[in-house]
This record gives sequence, structure tokens and C-alpha cells, in this order.
Amino acid sequence: MSSVYPFSAIVGQPLLKQSLLLCAVDPGIGGVLIRGDKGTAKSTAARGLTQVLPAIARIAGCAFNCAPGSPVAACENCNAAEGKREASGEVPFVTLPLGATEDRVLGTLDLQKALQGAQRAFQPGLLASAHRGMLYIDEVNLLADHLVDVLLDVAAMGVNSVQREGLSVSHPARFTLVGTMNLEEGDLRPQLLDRFGLMVEVTAPQDKAVRAEVVRRRIAYEADPAAFALQWQAQQDALRAQVAQAQRLLPQVALDDAMLELISHLCCEFEVASLRADIVMHKTARAIAALQARTRVTPDDVKAAAQLVLPHRRRRKPFDQTGMDQDKLDDLIDQARQPEPQQDGGNQSEQPTQSGQDERDQDSDQDRDREDKSEGEGGEQTFAVAAAGVARKISVEAMPGASSHAAAGRRSAVSDAKRGSALRAVPDANPDRLAVGATLRSAAVRGALTQDASQDGNLRVTAADLHRQVRAGRSANLIVFVVDASGSMAAQRRMEAVKGAVLALLTDAYQRRDQLAVIAFRGESAQLLLEPTRSVDLAEQGLRELPTGGRTPLPHALQLASRLLEKSAQQDAPPLLVILSDGRANVGLPGDESDPWQQTLAAAQHLAARGTPALVLDTETGYIRLGRAAQLAEALGAPCLTIEQLTGDALALTVRAQLGAR
Repeated sequence: MSSVYPFSAIVGQPLLKQSLLLCAVDPGIGGVLIRGDKGTAKSTAARGLTQVLPAIARIAGCAFNCAPGSPVAACENCNAAEGKREASGEVPFVTLPLGATEDRVLGTLDLQKALQGAQRAFQPGLLASAHRGMLYIDEVNLLADHLVDVLLDVAAMGVNSVQREGLSVSHPARFTLVGTMNLEEGDLRPQLLDRFGLMVEVTAPQDKAVRAEVVRRRIAYEADPAAFALQWQAQQDALRAQVAQAQRLLPQVALDDAMLELISHLCCEFEVASLRADIVMHKTARAIAALQARTRVTPDDVKAAAQLVLPHRRRRKPFDQTGMDQDKLDDLIDQARQPEPQQDGGNQSEQPTQSGQDERDQDSDQDRDREDKSEGEGGEQTFAVAAAGVARKISVEAMPGASSHAAAGRRSAVSDAKRGSALRAVPDANPDRLAVGATLRSAAVRGALTQDASQDGNLRVTAADLHRQVRAGRSANLIVFVVDASGSMAAQRRMEAVKGAVLALLTDAYQRRDQLAVIAFRGESAQLLLEPTRSVDLAEQGLRELPTGGRTPLPHALQLASRLLEKSAQQDAPPLLVILSDGRANVGLPGDESDPWQQTLAAAQHLAARGTPALVLDTETGYIRLGRAAQLAEALGAPCLTIEQLTGDALALTVRAQLGAR
């Protein structure tokens, strides 16, 4: 009896279960991304799906999961006459670990065969094992970028091509991609996000009766998995039969031109740029109908498909939130249900478009009214990050001296990274990453292929033949924002410029996969609003409604930043300290009676001594200026930009010059 938690025993989560079943009915949908808090049955549902999928025909001993009658050229088992023993088995379910190497994912040289017979043979990887099945990635948003690039290529072509170690092998790799993620740990790259056909948001149930039932079933399962599975066997069999029937019925499901026009209309109305959305909605709507044993797609099917296909494709900028307007979707579907008078086709097609245009015009008028109202109000007491017309794009150059053990990122080049594309092989008697091909070639060239007393003819590899693989990768950086939220910063016009600068730097960090941290200081102390994270959404939320007012404890903010940087140094993430303040410190450190400004300069000099790259954005305005921010920048050994200089070009040039000097 299987030890996997029964799929049909999952309590609630109807959208989660529906999306997985739809991918089972039509694998061409492209998989599903499951987003939600920890402990919401994401992994349980994904693993349990395989237990309700109809068995597939396989060849015994095949490492490529070849379909009977269509063997892969590289598959020795299926191409051998005696190897063609057809059998049925479960759909493959392969887990891709976050720490997997490219060799393990793509496949590599078969070392055992190479050592025994000095012949080049291919050892299939995880992508071959997942062919005709499911590839599952837990916490997919934490997957290293070089593996993301691999998945993008294979998902686009359906073929895995390996060109390495003297090998040239291609094999089919068509699988259903299932990923889970928690938004608290960062977002997903847009390219990979679009590859997931469906996305579903899951949350823990708030009904106490439902939560109690979840606990009751889970405890029963852990006490006796076999008995629990047997209890749900009838429901599992019924669900498996339903999926099998839907798979057989799918080719007969018709989606007429009216429904196709509705799909395209929805994509246009929700401003979805990717044409993949139209295609996936078409497939999903047909799969929904097939799962309900129908052969014709209805507007309700299109609506249900839109709720799974469109939300994660509506995001156009780093800080745009995913999701969709449910009321708008309901209105558009209701319009599609209403019979229209028989008129000229051009008039019929223009009506919904004009309606959508009127709605957009009305929204634009409301936006202008809100802007006019906000300009007339003064004394804002919250720091709302939004585009302010300044600092539209920041281009931070690579940090020099990046460590080879830094976290995966896209900013700084690393000449010898733990992960990344293979660059070259160098001799090394004690390699931490063995270059198999180069090692074997060295042994062969050295004349190691000789006959010994036993005439075994094996390849002899010595320490002199060992080579280490050098990989080219990228290193992430840590950007620490130290934001002055005191009363001296509360003026609305000054905050507008600061908002633009912060937004631009956050956008650049999003594109470069950097880590971000936010420290705000006001009143009597500084506060770490956001621990280092790769989620720019969390950083933006932390700054969106930052309370302002009170005194300026700048020394404590610099002290807190120093501690944070010392802690992050253990992770080898090169830092950048960005301070947004007018420098008017008036609150000292607890227990220190010295002048707060002198404490500030001392803390700045300590950071400078540690070699911390920094940038000071001076927010001081008015006719009388103390110039404290410039003095702070001098103590840090950092450039200082005034509020008048907060433009994208000025910031980019200044940051390049500063980091290049380090």
C-alpha cells in the first residue's frame, strides 16, 4: 500500500485540487504553480496526485521513460530486441532538489562505463526520469538561476540537449511542471512564472470545524498509513476513473469561435501581454469540460479557466500585484451569456471594446482626481513608495571581489562559482568539483590505458590526472536601505523625491536578484523593518506606509546597520549601504552622553574602516542648510547626492564610480 497521503482525503482546497486534475487531463496545459503560506497542503496535494492518475505503458528497465514503439535514440534498453518488455506503471513523479547540479538535472557522462571500457556513454538525469510524468519543485522561487535557465529551455522545446564531456545527446523531456512557493521567501522570475500554465493561491481554512477535520485525518494517517489509504480507496478509484474518462473525452471537446473570442477578449480586457495566456485558457477550458464529462465549452468553463490562467500573467512591473478583479470578470462573462441582436458583425465586436474603453477612461479620470487631491493636501504622515517621476532606473555595476561562495544572483560576475555554467577544467590533485571528462582524457593521453598482469584493460586514473571544474556564475548582493523617518523628513515634496529613488533601487534589485533589507529610524531608536530577503514585494510593503515624525536617532541606525552587515558577511554577500537622510541627528545612543552628531561620525568612520560601499542621498531642502548629510558621506568615504540630483542618470554614474573604486 502506498505511503502517500490520499489525494481525495485532502480537506477543502477545491481550486488546488482542480488545477492539479486539469494538468492530469491535459499535460499540455504546462503545469501549475501553487502559492501560499506554509502548512497549507501544497506538497501533499502535488505528491498525492500521482495516486489518482491512470497508469501509463512503459518499457521495463528504461531510464528515459520511452513510449512503447517510440524509443529514444540514446536508450540502449528500448533499442535492444530483448529489452522491449512492455508493462504498465505509475506516472513518474520526480522531485528536483534545490541544490541539484546541472549534471544531475541534464545528465552527464556515465563514469562507471567510461572507467571500465573507456567508452563515452550517457547517464540520464532528472529530466529524462520526468519524461511523460511530473517534475516537482518545492520552493521553486529559491531555485538557482542556472537551473531556472535550464528549465526554461527544456520547457520551451520539450527536448533536453546535452553537449558536454564529449557527448552530444538529445532526448524528449515533456513533463508537467508542478511548483510550490511561499511569497515570504521571494518572488519567481517572470520568465519562469509565465511557463506555469496555471496558478492557484492557497490559504489555511479559517473555519474551526474544517481545521479540526484536517487535523483529525492527518493524525489518523500518521497512526496507520495503510489503513487510512484503504479507507479512501473507493474515492481514489472513482477519481482515477474520472480522470481516465476525461483524458479519453478530451479530443472530442469542442470550443467554438464565440468562446475563443471570449478568451481573447478577457486577455485584452485584463491587459495580459503574453499570448501564451490565450492558448492555455483554450486548453484549460476544454479540460474543465472534459473533467465534467461534457463535449462543449461554456462561458462558465472559460470563467473558471481565467481564474487559474490570468492572475499571475497580469503583473507587468516588479511591484504590480498579481490577482484580478473578480467583479470585472463576472461582468464580462455575464455580457457573453446575454444574447445579442443580430446586427452587423462589426457593431457586435465593437460594443464590449467600447465598454472596456469607457471603464478605462473613467478610471483615468478618478486617478487624476486623486492626484489633484493629494497635491492639495499637506503634512503627510506616511511614507508611501510609488513612482514619483524621478530615478526611473538605477544600474548598479558589479561588486568587485565577489566571493565564489556567494548566494546565487545576477549582478556580480564570479570567476569560480559553486554553481553555474561549466567554463573550463584545471589540474587539481584534490578537486572539490571533479571534471570527469578532462580527468579521463588526461589519463588516456598519459598512456594509462594499458594492460596489467591480469589483462583487464581498465583505465588507470591517478592523482596527476585529476581536474577541477571551473564554473562561471553570478553573485548576489545585499542592499541595506537606512531610511530617515523622523519629523525632519516628513515634508511631502521631499518624500516624493525619496520615493522615486527607493523605487528605482528596488526595481534594479528585483532584476538582479539581490537581497534587500530595510532599517527605519525615528523617535528614540532605529528598527529593522525587513530582514534580508529577495522579495522586493516585501520591501515595498515595508516602506509603503512607513510612519514618520519625531526625533532623529541616526547613530542607532548606523549601529544597527553595522551589526546587520557583520552578520551578512558570513554569507559572503557583498553589501551596499544606501542612507536616505538630512543628517540632523539629535538622539544619541542609550547610555552615551556624548553629542549625537559626533556619535554619528564615529559610526560612519567605523563602517568606512570595514570597507563598506555606501551612498548617501541628502534630503535636506530650504534656504538654510546645515550640510550634515555631506559630512556624513565624507566620513563614510561615500558619494552624496542632493535632492535636486536624484535622477536616474546621476545615481547610476555615482554608484558605478563608487563601486568601481572599491
